[in-house]
Amino acid sequence: MSYWVNGQVCQQISVTDRAVSFGDGCFTTVHVVNQQAKMLDEHIARLQHDSQRLKITQPDWGMLKQHLLHICAQQVEDELVLKVIISRGAGGRGYSSRGFNSPTVIVSVSPFPQNYVQLQCKGAALILSEIPLARSPLLAGMKHLNRLEQVLIRQEIDEYNADEAIVLDTNGVIVECCSANVFWRVGQTVYTPKLSHCGVNGLMRQKIIALLQDSQYHFQEVERFASILNYCDEVIICNALMPVLPVQSIQLSKGQSPLQFMSRELFEYLFLRCKI
Repeated sequence: MSYWVNGQVCQQISVTDRAVSFGDGCFTTVHVVNQQAKMLDEHIARLQHDSQRLKITQPDWGMLKQHLLHICAQQVEDELVLKVIISRGAGGRGYSSRGFNSPTVIVSVSPFPQNYVQLQCKGAALILSEIPLARSPLLAGMKHLNRLEQVLIRQEIDEYNADEAIVLDTNGVIVECCSANVFWRVGQTVYTPKLSHCGVNGLMRQKIIALLQDSQYHFQEVERFASILNYCDEVIICNALMPVLPVQSIQLSKGQSPLQFMSRELFEYLFLRCKI
């Protein structure tokens, strides 16, 4: 992996950085293919939006874009993952954000996860997570740095040797997966969870919603309990890297046979459109 901090090759940040102390910042994860950062403008717009919501002093977005393009142009691998973190900056010791006028910008490049290619063929095996997401409307939709719930969910996924997990909120409503958004199809209607209370409004989620609104499918954002998955014809998950995967099975409870999904109608409709 390679790292840059505030435009310079570097692997250290201050121990007083707010990202370390409080998870005070936001991030985005970019798919790089043949030196081209996919959806780069949308990723930068997300960072702008989320950092404004957190009232973080804005970096020079034009300079950041040029920095990212330069990094991409230097890469020799066919596929990579580019991650960009915006922290409020370093200094102080309490919660107050007064006086923080110099955000920390951290960029990293890492290998592309090869398991996504395999899962596009065989489909993903999901569990129903026992770890709920807390409802926090003030932070809903944002890709902020507070990811402890996801760390715990990932531990659960690894324990079950699954690929991903359906994650509920504290009211028992489906929200998303650990590192992806989720859609399900019943006949010609496609559903995805509302994210009014928690969850990440992923860029691929936004793209799929736009595609569905101009398609033969009916589309709805809903609040539904996990039992709805018993009646689905198809489930897919998505993020900026996957970009979309078919779900082969979902284990809703221990000792029960997992739900099986054979149809790939929606996946096949979206797959090539999402790769563009």
